[in-house]
Amino acid sequence: MVPAYTAPRFTKLPVDQIGVSGGVVSFVCQATGDPKPRVNWIKKGKKVNSQRIETIEFDEGAGAVLRIQPLRAPRDENTYECKAENSEGDVTITAKLSIIREDLLPPGFPNIDMGPQLKVVERTRTATMLCAASGNPDPEITWFKDFLPVDPGSSNGRIKQLRSGALQIENSEETDQGKYECVASNKEGVRYSSPANLYVRVRRVPPRFSILPTNHEIMPGGSVNITCVAVGSPMPYVKWMLNDEDLTPEDEMPVGRNVLELNSVRESANYTCVAMSSLGIIEAVAQIIVKSLPKPPGTPVVTETTATSITITWDSGNPDPVSYYIIQYRAKAPDSKFETKDGITTTRYSIGGLYPNTEYEIRVSAFNAIGQGPPSNPVEARTGEQAPASPPRNVHARIISQNTMMVRWDDPEEPNGQIKGYRVYYTMDPSLPMSQWHIHNVQQSFMTTVQSLTQSETYTIRVLAFTSVGDGPFSEPIHVKVLQGVPGQPTKFQVGRVTETSVELTWEPAYDKEGIISYELVYKEGKSGTQMKKQFGPTSSYVVEGLRANTEYSFSLAAVSSKGIGAFTNEIVQKTSQAKPSAPPQDIKCSSSSSTTLLVSWQPPPKESQNGALAGYTVRHRVAGAEAGGEPTEEPPVTSSHAVLFPFFFHRSPMLRCGG
Repeated sequence: MVPAYTAPRFTKLPVDQIGVSGGVVSFVCQATGDPKPRVNWIKKGKKVNSQRIETIEFDEGAGAVLRIQPLRAPRDENTYECKAENSEGDVTITAKLSIIREDLLPPGFPNIDMGPQLKVVERTRTATMLCAASGNPDPEITWFKDFLPVDPGSSNGRIKQLRSGALQIENSEETDQGKYECVASNKEGVRYSSPANLYVRVRRVPPRFSILPTNHEIMPGGSVNITCVAVGSPMPYVKWMLNDEDLTPEDEMPVGRNVLELNSVRESANYTCVAMSSLGIIEAVAQIIVKSLPKPPGTPVVTETTATSITITWDSGNPDPVSYYIIQYRAKAPDSKFETKDGITTTRYSIGGLYPNTEYEIRVSAFNAIGQGPPSNPVEARTGEQAPASPPRNVHARIISQNTMMVRWDDPEEPNGQIKGYRVYYTMDPSLPMSQWHIHNVQQSFMTTVQSLTQSETYTIRVLAFTSVGDGPFSEPIHVKVLQGVPGQPTKFQVGRVTETSVELTWEPAYDKEGIISYELVYKEGKSGTQMKKQFGPTSSYVVEGLRANTEYSFSLAAVSSKGIGAFTNEIVQKTSQAKPSAPPQDIKCSSSSSTTLLVSWQPPPKESQNGALAGYTVRHRVAGAEAGGEPTEEPPVTSSHAVLFPFFFHRSPMLRCGG
């Protein structure tokens, strides 16, 4: 489609002007057309251009102001022609200029009573340029800025001309800055005010952060909002970046404040807030730390050991604080499990309650809000020695000649170190203090022989082990009779099954070349009861029967050979089981406390017949001559009376009978 070109036509026509000599006049001319026309001012067939006569173009040359200053009469009095032309043609219009000397002005000629003054306003504030004029008729006031007419209608209401003639500029901008003139005109002529400059001051403040983004620690998968606020003049744009990646789209970049929303965060990262304006760019970094399990501490260092403790120190191994440390330790033995000490807030700790002379494996881990981190590399350490905590085991003795005995044993269960040797204590009088017993020291052996014994005497023997730290506890005493061929003391003499009237005893026979032909068992009731004896053939167990229930007995055993009886074992004590009472309650009495109540009282059975701790009483009752009685009543063992209620009244004294 061929475009429709049009010849120029005027949209703003110049008008004739009457000026004052030495003053100013302006002719305004504007045209439209397609293509856009060019406007020129012509005087006497030539384009106007001199030092006093100036053409100021606007609207891309489609408009022009012819300004003459200062006016000179009669040389400037003339007709001026405005010509608009484009490729489609041209059009002209004329305007006449008349000039009057100041002393010949008519009485109604316009006069500027108050012109605009120099003004400075801060950008975005309101500026008002004042103007007051008089004349007859009242002059019309218009405004020029930088020699061009001011058109309030093209400012969307931001620039207004008040009824007083003043020019009010709201929300001032840098483009409002310039030289303003107030023009008063009526039919008598036109007069210009002195020009006044309006300066629009722009506050120029580089951007700065008023709210810095803050660091955050969050749980894995957590969410967080980071706020960044910057100010300045002009106000800066604010965006977020992660490394070199823009997180804020350029066309959505907010001014002054930007909130970054992060969801399902899994990794720690540094987020950068960037604030920018024409005066500079600033940055601030927010660290988002996703909490994780702590790192393993440094390998523990052993600083001190005792027989029952190990002291260690370690490096945290974590740049961030931890909640506490956890120590795991175990003895280096098969199937040994780790024990734990937690809640430790220092990097030094003494582990107590350990076994002496034991190799331990120790490791440390850290704990924070997420949980327990991996352990450190382990350290191995051995506790110091201590005196043995248990005696030698399985101590045996037997006579090997007329005055010599052999003593054998096994090492202690808890040696607490390297056993340096054993001490064998023996005496014919076990009531003597241990310091007065004979001592036989043995090294690197589990047996020894003791000579120069007195024939036919019974010796008591006890053995202890010792380390470099000290002596351990004594073994239980054993006995041996110095008579060749007499059996040794039975071993592992202990109680088996126990009933109300019997106790089973078990043992292992001592080694004897002559052979055991029988055993002799002595026992008694309590500490002061009559001692009784039992003899029976070779065996490894025996049941003592005919005992009293709930009674304590002591037992001792010796082996017999053809050469005689051997040494008795140490006494063992055992109580028989409880049994039912073997006698009824005593002193049963009945009394009638009312017509429907019978009070029954009693005393416990004799102590020797109680056969144990009484658990309670059962009370039964029935009316004399009746076949069935009432339900039995249970009473606790501390009760010694019971009230029987009858569902009838006695009208005369009944016959009462009480019994077991």
